[in-house]
Amino acid sequence: MSLYRDEGIVLRTHKLGEADRIVTVLTRRTGKIRGVAKGVRRTMSRFGARLEPFTHVDLQLHNGRTLDVITQAETIHPYGEALVHDYPRYTAGSAMLETADRLIMGEKEPALRQFLLLVGGLRTLGSGGHEPRLVLDAYFLRSLAVAGYAPALEACARCKAPAVRAFAIVAGGVVCGACRPAGSAVPAGETIALMSALLKGDWATADASEGRHRAECSGLVAAYLQWHLEHGIRSLRHVEREPAS
Repeated sequence: MSLYRDEGIVLRTHKLGEADRIVTVLTRRTGKIRGVAKGVRRTMSRFGARLEPFTHVDLQLHNGRTLDVITQAETIHPYGEALVHDYPRYTAGSAMLETADRLIMGEKEPALRQFLLLVGGLRTLGSGGHEPRLVLDAYFLRSLAVAGYAPALEACARCKAPAVRAFAIVAGGVVCGACRPAGSAVPAGETIALMSALLKGDWATADASEGRHRAECSGLVAAYLQWHLEHGIRSLRHVEREPAS
């Protein structure tokens, strides 16, 4: 039996048989893994509560034929405790978990930067220091950047000209008048500045932004993310948007 240990964030779970559960975890060293937690749905389970979404856990597993088996689980930090009673933060956190799961397609392919981004995003969300949708949009933009899909925000995505007129998802970000494809959005300059601030971690600028620019930013970021994933993020339908005031 080949044992290994790793720490990770529980992304999702689903039932297996009468008492078991399959747990999907984004780990620090191994990448995304799916493991079977045997008997965790029984009342007397030793570690069922430690394997819930949002939980940062230390795991011991052994390699199985199709799925690895979780033999030990210790809680490092229960991020869900700070989110579960706050609907805007909980739904934003759920969208983070789903995005991490969608962005990392292969199993057991190391994704340290995505793991660190997710931990940092959940920590920031739980601290309550910033508006939840801003934290979520910052996570979306940074996780896309790590995956190689960072939007161009300072010069035309096609010709690199500095004169920006629109935002085109299919072009990869902002575009000049000459390169602007049909159907491009024409956001306010403050909206593009907010996207840039979120991508860079400039929270002073982000926190000072107006509601209408936050709403416009969220719409563009969500559309850009889902276009690159080629799949909708179901959790987004529950995320509360900033009022466009």
